[in-house]
Amino acid sequence: MNLELLIAGRLYGTRKGKRRISRPAVAIAQWGVAIGAIVMFVSICIITGFKQQIRDKITGFGGHIQVQNYEAYSDGKAPVTADTTLLAELSATKGIMHVQRYIQKPGMIVANKEYEGIIIKGIGEEYDLAFIKQNIVEGEIPQFSDSAASNSIVISRSIANRLKARINDRINIYFLNKGIKARRMSVVAIYETHLAELDNIMAFTDLYTARRLNNWNDKQVTAIEIAVNDYREVNAVRDRTNQATAKAAERNGESLYVPTIEEMYPSLFGWLEMLDQTVWIILVLVLCIAGFTMTSGLLILILEKTSHIGILKSIGARDLSIRKVFIYYACFIVGKGLVAGNIIAAILCLLQQETGIIALDPEMYYMDRVPIEFTWLLVPVNIGMFIISAAMLILPSTLISRIEPTKAMKFD
Repeated sequence: MNLELLIAGRLYGTRKGKRRISRPAVAIAQWGVAIGAIVMFVSICIITGFKQQIRDKITGFGGHIQVQNYEAYSDGKAPVTADTTLLAELSATKGIMHVQRYIQKPGMIVANKEYEGIIIKGIGEEYDLAFIKQNIVEGEIPQFSDSAASNSIVISRSIANRLKARINDRINIYFLNKGIKARRMSVVAIYETHLAELDNIMAFTDLYTARRLNNWNDKQVTAIEIAVNDYREVNAVRDRTNQATAKAAERNGESLYVPTIEEMYPSLFGWLEMLDQTVWIILVLVLCIAGFTMTSGLLILILEKTSHIGILKSIGARDLSIRKVFIYYACFIVGKGLVAGNIIAAILCLLQQETGIIALDPEMYYMDRVPIEFTWLLVPVNIGMFIISAAMLILPSTLISRIEPTKAMKFD
């Protein structure tokens, strides 16, 4: 039986109902830890949710990995030959969940005497439409084909607002390719992701139309998008993908390379990485606040329990044993504060996740509500906070060794 833990439990359990000078200090320390836990919990959930949503939006437009041609130009030249052999090898590669082709073509869209520069992205039947569908705000996206022209286009809300275009409006799009080519398309759907960098330029149509605009054959595409099973393994999957693309490059006489989505959008992902520094700053501040309040509370407890310390010393208890009693006592306070803080924070996060009660300006934050994402990292962070808070109490507990039994027993 752990005697020190037993004594600490008795002291902690009998502190109520009596007028003690330590009660306000204990309450402040306990709520200090709880508030720190709330701030820590909510901050991690918000930052994790923010990073997850931004990453999902970027990868929704471009996949996790792409197979591109080194010699590609902004107007869609220098294609990748997406033959059945390459597609089959990519689909069979360990870690790859889905493979899809696309063709891009820059152009000028004109409607209601307004015009906008856009990039048409032609997609085929195998293209995963889940990301586009979940961001559709008006209309319905069709199942685009690579064998027939749909004469349909999906544009963003920002483009639609600038062009004053609505669902079913017929708009003209002009492309430069050894002369000017024009296409008249019908707006069938409008999407909105709040990711302005891509919303402002990206529109979707069928793969067949984009191929005809570039005068390509049915195997040539701008790039191949690859979705992986586990984003944490994206670099390893990219290395395995290089083996398949090296064979294809040699077979088709092309210079292929395989960038990850982070390499394609370094500024956006660099910005997201900076958020990790914010998490560490918050954790350090939370630990400082919790440590300060707990240290103050422990010192007050030691002063109040001076007579108890004297009695324990007089019956032969060692200083180390008595210090353990008060550290255990303080750990009870830290533990209760962490549990209370986590429960309150979880309720607040669930409320925000379900209702979106706290809104954001999408032009500044790329989303219209505060995002919440629960993560397993909360478990080790809570454990680490408990251990560090307990460790910070070792130094102030040394005050016990300076208390003399004869004087302490008169202190009461």
